[in-house]
Amino acid sequence: MYEKKVKICFVASSGGHLEEISMLKQLNENHESFLITEKDEDTELYFCKKVYFVRKTTRKEFLFPWFLLTAFIKDIYIFIREKPDCIISGGALMAFPACLAGKLMGKKVIFIESFARVRTASLTGRLVYRFADLFLIQWESVQKFYPNAKYIGGIF
Repeated sequence: MYEKKVKICFVASSGGHLEEISMLKQLNENHESFLITEKDEDTELYFCKKVYFVRKTTRKEFLFPWFLLTAFIKDIYIFIREKPDCIISGGALMAFPACLAGKLMGKKVIFIESFARVRTASLTGRLVYRFADLFLIQWESVQKFYPNAKYIGGIF
């Protein structure tokens, strides 16, 4: 019987978030996928054949809202072009516009709260939790912030 392969969009900020989401690279073997991440000269961990970059930004920048809006628009363009079935993200900041754009376009959104979040909830996690189709946590101690999340333990 024919089984449709799911097309996956991985979304993660550069650094630790990208390293963490790369632990799911085995999904590339059975599914077509691509990555959206930040352009960072220190990052060489691009585990997908196709990679899209958004501008690296912080909340402290004066034009932060503008950079977030432009990332959102770019994400919509990428999703129209690539037509993913689902978005899997581990955060951080630049992941919110991608998850929101995907949800507004009818894509499934899976968010994995960072392994580093042992006692607190991330801002991106708190925002995406409201609309994610599946919200996964790696520590039982953060269940109190995300009552409907599914505890999976570490993805390492």
